[in-house]
Parts: sequence; structure tokens; C-alpha cells
Amino acid sequence: MSPATAPPALAWSTVNCTVGRTMAILGERWTFVVVREVFNGVRRFDDIRRHSGIPRQVLSNRLALLVEQDILRREPYRDPGERARHEYRLTEKGFDLYPVLVAVADWGDRYLVDEEGPPVEFTHRDCGSPVHPVLECEAGHRVGRPRDVVTRPGPGAQPFEVSAAG
Repeated sequence: MSPATAPPALAWSTVNCTVGRTMAILGERWTFVVVREVFNGVRRFDDIRRHSGIPRQVLSNRLALLVEQDILRREPYRDPGERARHEYRLTEKGFDLYPVLVAVADWGDRYLVDEEGPPVEFTHRDCGSPVHPVLECEAGHRVGRPRDVVTRPGPGAQPFEVSAAG
């Protein structure tokens, strides 16, 4: 590909890509399932495992990662006659993932839904209408089509350097 026809993105490094960093945390299938469960009020280890079908060790690892990344926090509780345990609560950083969960569900409802329809609907508490993700620029304009969004180098962009081996 000649430099004249190359996509502009090829000029910038991906070494500090925030999408890649995010997917390193959230990209494994079970991680977002755990987040979904906690958003839905399922906060205790055994309840999450039973409701989601996540294998015990996988769930333990995912919860540890989400706590380490400050997406969830551990909250102690003790049922009468039982030992102290922890349930998991969303942090502010975790709550900021809600639009992502809605967007993932909306995409799945469009392309992967069963014939009967979606198993869960997100609705506005005040009026009951369905909720959908929306792209909006900082000036308040609603962006109707993905092709109306363009990327450009941000303040942390670094030029891409071809290595001698590459």
C-alpha cells in the first residue's frame, strides 16, 4: 500500500491504545458476565456462580481481577451462624461500564436474539420506555451513523515507528 492510499491510523502507534488496555481487563467472556450479574443485584459468590454457570476458579479469578482494577469492591457480610464472607459491589469506575453493558446487550438483541425476543429489556425507570445507547458529541449533537464519526490523533498519540525487524 502506498503512503498516499494508506489509512491515516497507520501513522500512529497502538502501544498505548486504551481500547487494547480495556479489552485486557474486560475482553474475556466471563468477566463481563460477572459485571452483568452485579449490575443485576447478584452480588454473592455462590449466587453469581449458580446463576451464571461460571466455573468456581474462573469466577474467583474474575472477581479478583475486577477488584484489583477497582471495578468492584468487596463488602463483608455474615449470615447468622455462618463465617464472614464478601459480596461484590460496583465502584464508580464499575458503574461507568453501564452504557457499555447496554450497548453490548443492544447489539446482541439485534443480531443474536432468540425468536421469542430478548431475555432482558433495559427501560427508563421514570417512563418505562426502552433504553438504547446513543453517540453524542461534546457539543450535544446526536451522531446517527457510525460513519459520521472519525478518529484523529489524541494528546497521547505517539508516532508509529517501524522496527528494524519489521
